[in-house]
Amino acid sequence: MGAEGYVREVYDASYVRLVVQLLALTGDLADAEDAVQEAFVKALGQGARFARLDNPEAWLRTVALNHVRNRWRHLDVVRRFQAKVPGPMAAHEIGPEPVAVVQALGTLDLAHRTVAVLFYLADRSVADIASELGVPIGTVKTRLARSRQLLAPLLSVPEEADHV
Repeated sequence: MGAEGYVREVYDASYVRLVVQLLALTGDLADAEDAVQEAFVKALGQGARFARLDNPEAWLRTVALNHVRNRWRHLDVVRRFQAKVPGPMAAHEIGPEPVAVVQALGTLDLAHRTVAVLFYLADRSVADIASELGVPIGTVKTRLARSRQLLAPLLSVPEEADHV
């Protein structure tokens, strides 16, 4: 049986039990299910290492508990600093141009979209993007060139026929 099959077997045997345990801790079914799902996602990422664990359910419980603790820590920070964060700005009408750009960017795969957004919308240099993403500068340049090529037909304004 492969690693995914083993994770599925552990899932079938442990999921409900783990959710009940996390529900008792969190008091919220959605939070409990989310934490257990996160744990199983991490188990899938472990591959064969997960299958070699002596007690996979204990490992999953620990991962789920850590997920809950991290969420609580995050919420605690948000609560402490929320009053210091300015409220939302008044709603602004978004014109058709930004909407078209966002729709066009949505057609790109994540790697090309990320580079295009960082370069054109976040005003980052090629070197900064390369450093931030941990890729060579040449990769950033190639992705930008390909992004321009893919976006050009989606963002070009059709020429209107001359009316005589």
